[in-house]
Amino acid sequence: MPQAPFDDTITYNQLVNDPYAVYRRLRAETPVVRVKAVGRTMITKAADTRAIKDDAALWSSDDPNTPMERAFHAHTLMRKDGEEHKRERMAMAPTFSPKNLKTIWGPAYEKLANEYLDRLPRDEVVDLFPTLAGPLAARILAVILGIPGASDDQMQHWSQALIDGAGNFGWDREPFERVDHAHVAMNAEIERMIPKLKAEPDETALSVMINAEDPLRISQIFGNIKIAIGGGINEPRDALLTILYGLLTNPEQLEEVKRTGAWGDAFEEGVRWVAPIQVSSRRATEDAVVGGCDIPKGDVVMTIQASANHDEDIWDAPEKYDALRKRSPHQSFGSGPHHCLGTHLARMMLGKIMLPLIFERFPNIELVAPETVVWKGFGFRGPLNLPVRLN
Repeated sequence: MPQAPFDDTITYNQLVNDPYAVYRRLRAETPVVRVKAVGRTMITKAADTRAIKDDAALWSSDDPNTPMERAFHAHTLMRKDGEEHKRERMAMAPTFSPKNLKTIWGPAYEKLANEYLDRLPRDEVVDLFPTLAGPLAARILAVILGIPGASDDQMQHWSQALIDGAGNFGWDREPFERVDHAHVAMNAEIERMIPKLKAEPDETALSVMINAEDPLRISQIFGNIKIAIGGGINEPRDALLTILYGLLTNPEQLEEVKRTGAWGDAFEEGVRWVAPIQVSSRRATEDAVVGGCDIPKGDVVMTIQASANHDEDIWDAPEKYDALRKRSPHQSFGSGPHHCLGTHLARMMLGKIMLPLIFERFPNIELVAPETVVWKGFGFRGPLNLPVRLN
């Protein structure tokens, strides 16, 4: 088999600003391709990306050249495999049990959602990114993790610092300096809460981990909390803004969703349409073949779930948001052993609580100047603003 073709024409700026045009071309012409700008082999077809994610023996999550370890000050569970990964993942899993979602975190989120909606001004233009989506995602995460003393601004700053550091493939100094400062503050807040949670255990992630019969090393516990901070704000934040944009720019769909109550379908279509986490890395543990191309042992591939979710083999007009389309499995929450631990939490918070609530509160909400909405991101993607009038 031949090696994957090499592309030195794709720029990193293209992938940040308009990746879907790039992925559409790659799916049609070179679905397996080595891209100079990211130093990895991109995999863009849905069948190939899912097969890689599902075969953890052949495709390791340990990408040795990622800046993630430098950014997180740890070799986190996101870059581990097998029993080592499972042990760290399962240490947090009790927090996200179906019972806790139903009896603790669902009611907590609904209460917070109402409080944050109460703060919004009526009959004037307001940007929902800084006033609702970002702060609310930060607040519920701080509560669930067991660090409620961290402010919304702190949580959002820490999350962005971790994300920027982990995505700093140019190894620039500034993102690492910023995340180093964030670690000092995160460590202080986690350390402050440990004696309190030892004295009064609860169902939060930090409490569950430190009070376990066979606890993880403290460094691993800190790493798990930081992984959750890094990914647990931008995903629900960006998903909410994306879905609202999709519904508000398609009023016929919105009316039908209101009529049928199919908010879960609106949620799934939003995260398919613009995946909050767009790419993932895997390393070949043996010589492999993907899409008719040889992948030598040790090579790192980048599975592009953003592209997989637009695969024309599965969806008609995939570039369009369509809450009424027949649902097909998307890959926004991953697949295999690293399937997102917060999947059911996100579906509950947004699909069951926030979407119906915001349209009940503001039945005539309107998107103001949709052409001014800015979309950015290669590894993580979403709108940077969402100006609406709340009526």
